[in-house]
Amino acid sequence: MNEKDGLADRFETHRDHLRTVAYGMLDSLSEAEDAVQEAWLRLVRVDANGVENLGGWLRVVVSRVCLDLLRSRASRREDLVGHQVPDESPAPAPGSDPEEEALLADSVGRALLVVLDRLGPAERIAFVLHDMFVVPFDEIAPIVGRSSVATKKLASRARQKVRGTPAVADAELARQRRVIEAFLAASRAGDVDAVLAVLAPDAVRLADRAALPAGRATEIRGARAVAEEIAAFGRNSQFAEPMLVNGVVGIVVAPRGRLLLAITVTIDGEKIAGYELIADPTRLHQLGLALLGEQRRDPLERGTEELRQDS
Repeated sequence: MNEKDGLADRFETHRDHLRTVAYGMLDSLSEAEDAVQEAWLRLVRVDANGVENLGGWLRVVVSRVCLDLLRSRASRREDLVGHQVPDESPAPAPGSDPEEEALLADSVGRALLVVLDRLGPAERIAFVLHDMFVVPFDEIAPIVGRSSVATKKLASRARQKVRGTPAVADAELARQRRVIEAFLAASRAGDVDAVLAVLAPDAVRLADRAALPAGRATEIRGARAVAEEIAAFGRNSQFAEPMLVNGVVGIVVAPRGRLLLAITVTIDGEKIAGYELIADPTRLHQLGLALLGEQRRDPLERGTEELRQDS
């Protein structure tokens, strides 16, 4: 075995970890694979014998590549908005593996990926490395170009954004979530009667134009009409899950962790009085999105002590 073959074998022992780290930062399997490949290309250009901690060195390289990609993405974000939401999940990027990407998204958490996309590039790098992969702040600081203290504060701000601030008491939040989870379960099953059971008789469904295919009305009134629409067109409900939307429980639809649609919900007692489908990019950007309940516990529980110290 020659020296390059030996180095390739050593690199392969780190590939899966590097890909998971990169995916948490980029929520794109194809871009994550590109970042890992770039790390390999840089490795073969240096004297690997002088690298004491190969895994740590590779993680730093991947993180810096991801930071550059996130900054580039942020600079062109306005040019990437305005697409109509389809009834099916969007097609994967050319060359990607949809099943593998779905597994990665589930392992990280689709709701978490949605919120991570709201963070600034440096915030996301700091949060993912520290809170998800327990990398010390003094190792993250050179990657984001800040001191260890400033990096700790950066991760703390990111954590606060991810957690959000509920606008209602815990008991009300739990009630809202119970109603919405019953609604989602019925929607996923396509069960008209079960949907009707959770809708108020005069329920209203609103939507902006970006959320609907051509020909569908932006407003539907009456529980029966709303329930029948869900049964006919609610295929994306399999990707839907509750999230904190503007401080109360709402719903996001995020195949592979990419936000397509947000749903604000009005609840009256134990019934849904109405909801609105939001897909217009400007409106989506203005929504406050954060995690709920157990969505926060892992990996976010790792940063609890730092959050207390920084507050």
